[in-house]
Amino acid sequence: MDKVQLIRQRLLTTQSRQKSYADKRRRDLVFTIGDKVFLRVSPMKGVMRFGKQGKFSPGFIGPYEILDRVGAAAYRLALPPELSFIHPVFHVSMLRICISDSPQVLEAPAVPLDEKLSYEEEPVAIIDSQVRKLRSKEIEFVKVLWLNHTVEEATWEIEDAMRVKYPHLFQST
Repeated sequence: MDKVQLIRQRLLTTQSRQKSYADKRRRDLVFTIGDKVFLRVSPMKGVMRFGKQGKFSPGFIGPYEILDRVGAAAYRLALPPELSFIHPVFHVSMLRICISDSPQVLEAPAVPLDEKLSYEEEPVAIIDSQVRKLRSKEIEFVKVLWLNHTVEEATWEIEDAMRVKYPHLFQST
């Protein structure tokens, strides 16, 4: 019986130590009603880009106003009508406070989201192409202009993968 108590005490000590390490990185996220927050979104893993997957994807959308607190760690947001298919209650880990000093806020382009708060990047056009040589083979790349992005944000993608996934881009070439 003595060994069982010793093991339990050591387990409690270890758990307490691990909790203190984990709590150092945690912060209490408390928002007030009427605050503006950004909502975290994630891109779908539909397009594989050569070493740059998700590079230009917006991480957050918004800002949206907090209507009320639901439970200890969730808030109800005032979502626009185009996001009406999404449940309006979100955990604090998906929210970031919006700090705005300027009355002139530029509107970001609207991103079409699905019910999982994800969106798929769509290519618009092929701007350029080039062949890169590796040791024993040559790989053809195309520079792709993406929907909701500028020309400066165009990325180099492997031509074969793009031809399979988006054949409509290669109809005119």
